Amino acid sequence: MNSTSRRRRLTAATVTALAVAVSACSTGSGSTDTKGAGGGAYTIWDPYPQFDKGSDWAKLLDQCGTKAGVKVKRTAFDTSDLGNKTLLAAQQGNSPDVLIVDNPVVSTLAEAGVLTTTDDNKLDTSKVDPNLLAAGQSGGKIYGTPIGANTLALYYNKEVLQKAGVDIASVKDWTSLTAALAKVKKAGKKGITFSAIGTEEGSFQFLPWFWGSGAKLTELDSAQAVSALSLWKDWLKSGYVPNSVLNNTQTTSWQEFAGGDYAFAENGTWQLANAKKAGFDYGVLPIPADTGGNAAAPTGGEFVTVPVQKDTGRYATTQKLVTCLTSGDNLYNTDTTLSYVAPDGEVQDKQVAANADLKPWVDAVKAAKGRTSDDLGTKYPRISEQMWKAVQSALSGSKSPRDALSEAQSAAK
Repeated sequence: MNSTSRRRRLTAATVTALAVAVSACSTGSGSTDTKGAGGGAYTIWDPYPQFDKGSDWAKLLDQCGTKAGVKVKRTAFDTSDLGNKTLLAAQQGNSPDVLIVDNPVVSTLAEAGVLTTTDDNKLDTSKVDPNLLAAGQSGGKIYGTPIGANTLALYYNKEVLQKAGVDIASVKDWTSLTAALAKVKKAGKKGITFSAIGTEEGSFQFLPWFWGSGAKLTELDSAQAVSALSLWKDWLKSGYVPNSVLNNTQTTSWQEFAGGDYAFAENGTWQLANAKKAGFDYGVLPIPADTGGNAAAPTGGEFVTVPVQKDTGRYATTQKLVTCLTSGDNLYNTDTTLSYVAPDGEVQDKQVAANADLKPWVDAVKAAKGRTSDDLGTKYPRISEQMWKAVQSALSGSKSPRDALSEAQSAAK
């Protein structure tokens, strides 16, 4: 690819497409060494500012550098900044050697000409679960490898369900879940809480129900999509869902559940530590699809990618760095630190053997789906925006689910 065509593609890349990166993972703010490479060092950019120089993560990067025979210079950014910083660096011809970036951003950077393909950089992705790898595909090519994944499932309060006479084993589809919510309300407790806020978080939380109905993101107004939005609307009308979901983030939704009165909460792997501190006995159930089985929930988590370099001779060492970060014990330790499910079945088995609580999350991740999968790429942010607007319109009562989604489909086109 010549530099002129790459600059043209970079200019055409939309910043809007990068905004989807913040919903599935949460990182603290902080700062690390942000110096340039210099002295032949290899640069690594990541979205983990919560890990300082003394952290296990920073030590692993140094160890991988030592193993590859080079010095590593690490820069950490907040997730929301990293995509735009990467585009700017590529325009200036100063891209990092290794870029770890939230999975929905991969297609945006790939279409902008920023990233090399696995054919170019020789990364081995043969052990990665195909549904997770799909989030890093664009135009039939693969642009990196996942370092781990998180997703959504249903946390449930065992005591609330027991007092309501609900056997969690009976909850297998939308009908049985709705029946359980009715029993909980009759017993004087609260049903289910989630985030339906008018941002990417709202779309992220609606997607398991949308996909669980059999709907496709290219047809927001299908009968299946209407059934999914109608489910949420009916729950709200029946009092199984609080009005606060319209403004809830995933954090405030969790805080409601942690109060102890709700039977269910839709939330992510990243709440596991908080769940153990909640003070009540809880369980985790993969989100059921309409007619049974596990719904596809959207994947969060990052991809390790290799940006385009003028000096293509750097790729061989970069490949060693990435392989070190994403293989075997290193991958296990990293995903344990990040509360992620590994993208590799062998490592997943090791995680479950060490912590049985991860079993439903592994099941959920195996059924999960990338938001930009199906070659949606940079089309996803526009579709997602119309989706969350439709959810807001339907739940607030300003439009019926059918009319809201019909309008969303027209706008998404």
